[in-house]
Amino acid sequence: MAELALRSWVEVSRSRLAANFRAVRELVGPDVEVMPVVKADAYRHGAAEVSRLLEAEGARWLAVSSVEEGAALRDAGVRAQILVMAGVLPGERAALLEYRLTPAVHRLEDIAALDRLAAARGAPVAYHLKIDTGLGRLGTRADAASIVAAVRRTRGARLEGLMTHFASAAFYDSGQTEEQIARFEHVRAALAAEGISPRYRHLAATIPIAYGRREAWGNMVRPGHAIYGYVSPARGPAPLRRLEVKPVLSWKAAVLQIKDVPAGTPIGYGAMFRAERPMRVAVLAAGYADGVPHRLSNRGHVIAAGRKVPIIGAISMDLTTIDATQCPELRPGDSVLLIGEENGVTIDAQEIARAAGTISYAILCNISVRVRRVYV
Repeated sequence: MAELALRSWVEVSRSRLAANFRAVRELVGPDVEVMPVVKADAYRHGAAEVSRLLEAEGARWLAVSSVEEGAALRDAGVRAQILVMAGVLPGERAALLEYRLTPAVHRLEDIAALDRLAAARGAPVAYHLKIDTGLGRLGTRADAASIVAAVRRTRGARLEGLMTHFASAAFYDSGQTEEQIARFEHVRAALAAEGISPRYRHLAATIPIAYGRREAWGNMVRPGHAIYGYVSPARGPAPLRRLEVKPVLSWKAAVLQIKDVPAGTPIGYGAMFRAERPMRVAVLAAGYADGVPHRLSNRGHVIAAGRKVPIIGAISMDLTTIDATQCPELRPGDSVLLIGEENGVTIDAQEIARAAGTISYAILCNISVRVRRVYV
């Protein structure tokens, strides 16, 4: 069968991914375990390949969202310990043992359910207990005495970790993070007073790591965005950022057609754009079905022939049109950059997010599965 040309693809840099992981590890030091977050297909970088590379770099823990994601990593040969963070449905509990996954528990009654599973299978089940300290999503809000009682009632379910999740880590003009740390420490101290000391304590994702909020690190951290080369800007009186990382992913699309159009020519659905002068336009093989935000219509940019050029007209399902007037060398079959760097010109996910009115996480995670991943 003939090999097919790529229409839209991402290139994932193995060396940058490894360097970002090492940068986090060096910052937090040897006493803090680094658990990279590889949920959502590793933020669309490809969870299996990313996990294998991180494991080769020394990652002993990985974090996913669901049992299904964890099982897929095991099927791909990943051996590191895997924490399932976003809940386990009752029908999935047996798969925890089958795939050697560690659940994050959010309700005290689920501890008893894991204990029954351990008894039925004749094997202990380790879990991490999530405390809702103020985010108001997953996690128990039970008082410390109830938590102690629930932990002590079990024989086969073993409390391995205590965790929480911050709501406002980037907002240094808010006291919410300090309040959440205090609530977490209250529970941890109550457990310790009863002789219960989980091996791992983890609160921090990328922001508290990058800005050096050590009191939020515990002895394990969960970097996600930073592993892929991004640190969101902090707000308010934040300290200097201590973590430098580089984007791992470049996103490219092929040029399908180039044409010269006279002034007044409408471009795209709804004639959202009309040429104000004679123009050279290029049609790219990527649209909102590939993950290009529709809100970039008439406002986004790409890099073509080393120049930042505007997107013109409405982005459609499969196609995006750009102004290529300043790119006389551009030809059908050439590639342009939707995310990346060329000749010192850069467009990253944060810039796209600002233009599209969203967040950089969404830009990365919305890159479609039909966009091929290429590892370089």
